[in-house]
Amino acid sequence: MMKKLLISFFALSIFSIMPAYAQECTAVRASHILVKTESDAKLMRSYVEKGLPFEDVAAGFSQCPSKRNGGDLGYFRRGKMVKEFENAAFSMEKGEISEPVKTQFGWHIIKVTDKVCPEK
Repeated sequence: MMKKLLISFFALSIFSIMPAYAQECTAVRASHILVKTESDAKLMRSYVEKGLPFEDVAAGFSQCPSKRNGGDLGYFRRGKMVKEFENAAFSMEKGEISEPVKTQFGWHIIKVTDKVCPEK
């Protein structure tokens, strides 16, 4: 009887977390601004918050070659970007601008421009 109860509990636990996992987005499209310091990243974010277009700030200040495209990195799946950047981008909503994110390349301000997610 106890064995059946434990198996039933385990099965319910697994099925209750599966929908959340199945709904995870499979790809993100993002733009970013890459700078050397956290204070520069905060400054870039403040420019965007004050109304300057993200793409213009990226084109003018980013140290990444993507600045030629307004910081656009295109679509990417998990495992294609460094972990800190990926975690931030996949946790954001479409249109959201991140707080500064530190990676081995410097400090990033990320803007998620699209997400590819299964239908709910």
